[in-house]
Amino acid sequence: MEAQPLRLWSIHPKYLDARGLVALWREGLLAQKVLRGETQGYRYHPQLNRFKETDDPQAAIAGYLKEVLKEAGRRGYCFDETRIIEPGRVLLEIPISKGQLICEFGILKDKLRSRDPERYARLAVIEDIECHPVFKVVEGAVAVWEKARPVHDRVT
Repeated sequence: MEAQPLRLWSIHPKYLDARGLVALWREGLLAQKVLRGETQGYRYHPQLNRFKETDDPQAAIAGYLKEVLKEAGRRGYCFDETRIIEPGRVLLEIPISKGQLICEFGILKDKLRSRDPERYARLAVIEDIECHPVFKVVEGAVAVWEKARPVHDRVT
């Protein structure tokens, strides 16, 4: 199986299937380690810039992880909350462009089309996409760091 790139979803975690939510938790914990300077890998990953550009990157990633933990709890999953390193404060409302949100929702739907057709069908009719609670949607295009594109957006 090919390794997947780091994906810290800007969309609300409620849209993810079980596999996606577990992967998000794992990748969020890795991002936390990177932002704390505890690992060499992924230090320059462009998705981390959103957190690095805040006043308190560690608080930002802790807030991000807390929301993933809440979604896991709603589903009855047992993620280990002690893995979140508590900062002095929790930062909310990191700007994310509407174009990026739409792009990511398309990427997720592409993944779910074959992986979880029932969830895909529920998402296919959603027009008003909710972002992850630490983000605030602002007008704008897809982020320059976004390499993946939804299949329906690709030119063949």
